[in-house]
Amino acid sequence: MTERYEVELLLPDGKTARLEVGAAESVWDAATHAGIRLPSMCLQGWCTTCAGRVLEGEFDPAEALRYYPEDKQAGYILLCTARPRSAMRIRTHQRDAMRAHRLKAGLPTPRG
Repeated sequence: MTERYEVELLLPDGKTARLEVGAAESVWDAATHAGIRLPSMCLQGWCTTCAGRVLEGEFDPAEALRYYPEDKQAGYILLCTARPRSAMRIRTHQRDAMRAHRLKAGLPTPRG
């Protein structure tokens, strides 16, 4: 049986969504299956459209094509590829904040 973790999403409208995400499943996929619409474009961890900010919990960036140690240290997550490794709380819709972080850190900033 695959481990499952409770993930709480803090949405921009002030609502909170709770879902269970399997250890082999991306947060974005689990949210989509639960009927929660999150921003996305490439679904490969390249464009940052799906960026979120981790408030609590651990994750594996999995097969993100462009995700840096500095992103994780700053608390950013790419929801389309990240897989939980514990219960999590995540603020969604953080593309602009992640882009600003990357500009400041001198990292690639796709427009996604």
